[in-house]
Amino acid sequence: MSLNLFDLTGKTAIVTGASRGLGHYLARALAKAGADLVITSRTAGSLQECAREVEAMGRQVLPLVLDVRDRQSIDDMVEAAFDHYGKLDILVNNAGCNVRKPAVDVEWEDWNLVVDTNLRGGFFVARAVAKKMIPAGYGRIINIGSLTCVAGFAGITPYCASRGGVKQMTMSLADDWGRYGITVNCLAPGWFKTAQTKALYDNQKWVDYLIDRIPLGRVGQPNDLDGTVIFLASDASAYMTGQTLLVDGGISTGSMKATV
Repeated sequence: MSLNLFDLTGKTAIVTGASRGLGHYLARALAKAGADLVITSRTAGSLQECAREVEAMGRQVLPLVLDVRDRQSIDDMVEAAFDHYGKLDILVNNAGCNVRKPAVDVEWEDWNLVVDTNLRGGFFVARAVAKKMIPAGYGRIINIGSLTCVAGFAGITPYCASRGGVKQMTMSLADDWGRYGITVNCLAPGWFKTAQTKALYDNQKWVDYLIDRIPLGRVGQPNDLDGTVIFLASDASAYMTGQTLLVDGGISTGSMKATV
């Protein structure tokens, strides 16, 4: 198999929520593989570091403001991206948020914030980008999920509901858009330390408990997602769609290390 299957030179990729955490990692990985980028965040200033890193790799980068809870913002971002590059080949649908509360304390507004951002926003971003991909007969859409696509955890019910929805949405869109040469898959990371999860990692007892449940014996590192996102964005995955790929060190196996 030729390694050229993984080459993204000449491709244009949108990465939403690229100012920090996983979005920043994923944007950097696609740039390393040769893609030119559109990176988005709710504030333009927060994209400066990511933009500098991409430019240092010799790739083009267009930072754009995007609020995935605002339909007009979504449409404006996609139009600006398409006008700039003339095509959109790849979408990494990453923008998301979380609210950590016991279920009995979750307010109406909490639910709306999380589900509207992670699920409704993700759908309408994919929809707007697909409208540009369909005439071209080509596209790679990568919805970012999490371990909660397949497992539930206390204290984050709206988040689990939204990520389960992302998994189901991925399968539906794959069926809908496959006829146009568009693949739709879900990349579901396990436990990675990001700004969103930092507070959890301040609790060493919790970290030790977590690591004991991960067969590979450690939490995720930034580069652990590089290969998977490049695979899903490239022609190497041309015959795969509607799938959820867990990159979680094996914690989804349900591992509980025995003490003997």
